[in-house]
Amino acid sequence: MADTLRAALAFRHPRLEPVARFGGLLVLGLAAFALLLLVFGRNPVRAYADIVASTLGSAYGFSETLVKVTPLLLTALAVAVPSRIWLINVGGEGQLFVGALCATGAALYLGDWPRAPLLAVMALLGFAGGGAWAAVAGVLRARGWASETISTLLLNYVAILLVQYVVFGPWRDPEGVNYPQTAVFTDAAIVPSLPDSRVHAGLLVGLIALATFAFVVTRTRWGLDLRAIGGNVEAARRLGLPVTRYVIVLMIVGGGLAGLAGMAEVSAIQGRLRPSLSPGYGYTGFLISWMAAGHPAGIVGAAFVLAVITAGGDILQMTQALPGSVANILMAVLLFVVLARSGARS
Repeated sequence: MADTLRAALAFRHPRLEPVARFGGLLVLGLAAFALLLLVFGRNPVRAYADIVASTLGSAYGFSETLVKVTPLLLTALAVAVPSRIWLINVGGEGQLFVGALCATGAALYLGDWPRAPLLAVMALLGFAGGGAWAAVAGVLRARGWASETISTLLLNYVAILLVQYVVFGPWRDPEGVNYPQTAVFTDAAIVPSLPDSRVHAGLLVGLIALATFAFVVTRTRWGLDLRAIGGNVEAARRLGLPVTRYVIVLMIVGGGLAGLAGMAEVSAIQGRLRPSLSPGYGYTGFLISWMAAGHPAGIVGAAFVLAVITAGGDILQMTQALPGSVANILMAVLLFVVLARSGARS
């Protein structure tokens, strides 16, 4: 079914190949999850209808879906950018946490600054923090000392523990009734949002970053270099391309984008730093990038669909008596489908 859908769409318009790939994988994943629901005596059609109604059936539901799209776009790009030269960045979650941590430092110690320069510094530190965290894995890979897949994955846990340390220790809010969190940010440290919603300027940043990524890889000399390295790294090295530099730079850029997602979450959504900053946006972003094969159009579609699933997962607890983790189960099924399809191709 997935191959038929992909072939039909790609035949009619070759540029629809990424969308067709995503659509085929989504259909397979939803079908597999529907079978799982049937096994447990649930109605899959009703379940999917409830998810759509709770997210796209009202202005509030749609706005909450866009709130989740924002970090998913940025964390998916954190994976897609290094993947142009076959680097596998599994560290979006940790890079998001470090970006949030660095931005929080600016919010706490520079909170009396005017809004524009303060938000600029917070964004810069968020990007720098996430980029520096990813650079560790980039240097290890460039030197041939460790796989970036393993190092970025392990660094996730270090980053989360680092955030827990500061919110339980030096940055704990003295008025927080022993709850692990920092003090509330000043108004100047809050990213602007649309009236009567939580949709904030981070969504615009994510879309600009996505458009910039698409332009660079298709319309610039850098993009040509990336295609050459991704096609044959040894041939690119013999041609004199700075492969080592690209490895480190792409990891820094990818990590920096995840760090921006952390800055946006801690500022626009949380208003302070908490250990529960992310419900797994970095890991979901990894899934999105793989489903879309790193293509910008596919990333937008996959991010929106998975945001709908994430935002609508809670409603199934009430309508289908399913556990709150059901959205994670559905995304896990999608990941298995992606991995199975990739393995079949290789």
